[in-house]
Amino acid sequence: MTAHMPDPVTLEDDVVRLEPLTLAHVPDLFLASGGDEEVWRWLSSPAPRSEEELEGIAEKLIDDPEHVPFAVILKETGRAVGWTTYIDTPGYADSIEIGWTWYGRAVWRSAVNTACKILLIDHAFDKLGVNRVQLKTDILNTRSQAAIQRIGGLHEGVLRRQRRRSDGTWRDTTYFSILDDEWPAHRARLLAR
Repeated sequence: MTAHMPDPVTLEDDVVRLEPLTLAHVPDLFLASGGDEEVWRWLSSPAPRSEEELEGIAEKLIDDPEHVPFAVILKETGRAVGWTTYIDTPGYADSIEIGWTWYGRAVWRSAVNTACKILLIDHAFDKLGVNRVQLKTDILNTRSQAAIQRIGGLHEGVLRRQRRRSDGTWRDTTYFSILDDEWPAHRARLLAR
C-alpha cells in the first residue's frame, strides 16, 4: 500500500506542465476530448457529451482520496490536453500507480505521454521514495500496452474479469511495473530519443 498519497505538486519540463487538476481545466479538457469515443474508449467513464458531464467526472476524481490527479498542460499552448493520476496501490508495499490517463487526439503520437511519464516516475522514485511504479490497462488496449512497454514497463500478468467496462462487458486488466533500480536505464534511453 502506498504509505500515504502524495500531496499535489506541479511538475514540468520543456513539453508539459503537470498541475493539480481543478474544475477550471474542464473547458480546455472538453475541447481536447469531449464526445470523442476513441479517447474515452478504454476509460471507466463513457465519453462526456457536455462540459457539465466532464465536470462531474473530474469532480469525482478530484474528491477521491485514492487519486492525485494532474491536468496535462501543453507548454506550447498553455492549454490542458488531458489528465493523469497517481493512484493508491493497496496490497503493494511502497508502490504507487500511474493511471486514469487520457490525452486529446491532437497530442497522440507526440512527446506528451513520454514527458508525463518521465516527470511522474522521476517524482515517484526521487521524491516519494517508492520502489515500484505500477501501470495497468485493458487487455484490449494494445496502443496503451505498447506505450507502457516503450517507457520500460515490464509485463507482470493479467487479472481476468477484473472489472466491468462502461458498456457493461468484463475487462481483463494487464499489469506492468517499473522498479526503482530499473528506471535509470529506461530514463536514459527515453531521453536519448
